[in-house]
Amino acid sequence: MLFNFNELSSILLIFFFHGVVYACLLLWRSWQFRYKASRLLALFILLCCLYICPWMLGHAGWYARQPYQDTMFYIPFQQLFFLGPIIYFYIQSLVNQSFSFRKRDLWHFLPGTLYLVYSLVVFITDKWIYGEYYFYADGRDKDLAPWYQVSGLISMILYLLVSIRYYFTYKALAYNTLSFAESVQFKWIRNFLIAFLLMQIARLAFMVVYPEWGDFPQKWWYYFLFSLLFYYVSVAGYANTIQAVLPFSLSIMDGSATLLPPPTHTSPNDQKSASITIPVASDIDIQPWKNKVEQLIQQEQLFRDPKLSLTDLAQRLDTNSRVISKTINQGFEMNFNDYINFHRVEAVKEAIRKGATKNLTLLAIALDCGFNSKTTFNRAFKKHTGTSPKNFLQSSTSTEWREGADSLLVSSKS
Repeated sequence: MLFNFNELSSILLIFFFHGVVYACLLLWRSWQFRYKASRLLALFILLCCLYICPWMLGHAGWYARQPYQDTMFYIPFQQLFFLGPIIYFYIQSLVNQSFSFRKRDLWHFLPGTLYLVYSLVVFITDKWIYGEYYFYADGRDKDLAPWYQVSGLISMILYLLVSIRYYFTYKALAYNTLSFAESVQFKWIRNFLIAFLLMQIARLAFMVVYPEWGDFPQKWWYYFLFSLLFYYVSVAGYANTIQAVLPFSLSIMDGSATLLPPPTHTSPNDQKSASITIPVASDIDIQPWKNKVEQLIQQEQLFRDPKLSLTDLAQRLDTNSRVISKTINQGFEMNFNDYINFHRVEAVKEAIRKGATKNLTLLAIALDCGFNSKTTFNRAFKKHTGTSPKNFLQSSTSTEWREGADSLLVSSKS
């Protein structure tokens, strides 16, 4: 088989090979653990591998000889209309516990399917009807046509924006629902979206500087950058296995999210308590519920549970999450995560004042008060007190020393 192993083709071949390997590993994980996200990421990586093929094989001499030239012309390596939808559904599968692919979602893949049909028509017309190049009379690969490249870029940017909105809506829902929201923000999702954004920025920059997309020498650098990014996605995506914790539905048009009953909940009472919509209606009397929430939190110290959720609190008060969500958001002017962390911070401060640091570390005290990590503790403490835990401890120690010294001074004078 023809392949010119020069530096341009060989470098892209390395990325291609590694991408295929990681895609196979992800597909194996998906089959073994029934993990939808791995299947979608594997598909994305495979599409990225195909995406660099025109430059990898082109620099290896495939556009210059037959039958390789026909392979380059008639196989649509660059599936630009499929990359965007795959990204969108991948993000959903990572954050939404209730995600499932439905028939109505198929329309997202209609443009890509139509391009496949167009490619098939081109092949049949040239090879079977005319028996010679008709569509390819100009000798230029249709995958590199300006209309396709520009429309593909627009498609990917639109799906990127929708995916970003989906993720930020999820974050808002998490902070309104979970006391451990920071631990499920999934840095990998943010990094993945940034990587895909950088792909589009690089693509747009090269498209502006070098408008002719078939310009092989200059555009190779774009494909090199693209390969670096999708290689990062391959490695990091395989290393970061995420299990969604929130089942919800989302309306992309108005950005509202509705928390759904977890798959394991079957009773009507559980379903009722798990119902929360953002934004909520304005038909709840806040003050009585505010008193009930504060009393329950203070008396039973529920904030010490590191896995406390809005649904748990609603069940304890025999109501639904919608009521408790609005009570906390409007009554205390905080989201659920900040409200619970406020009580955890107050508990830590109280423990410090009582001298708990003589026997325990600050982190141990924080964990006992409901925090699940040092990072979350430091961030929440600074947010609610304006100072770091270490500075607060030093200040408290200094105050105790001064009070003790004053007491000794008074005793000596007496």
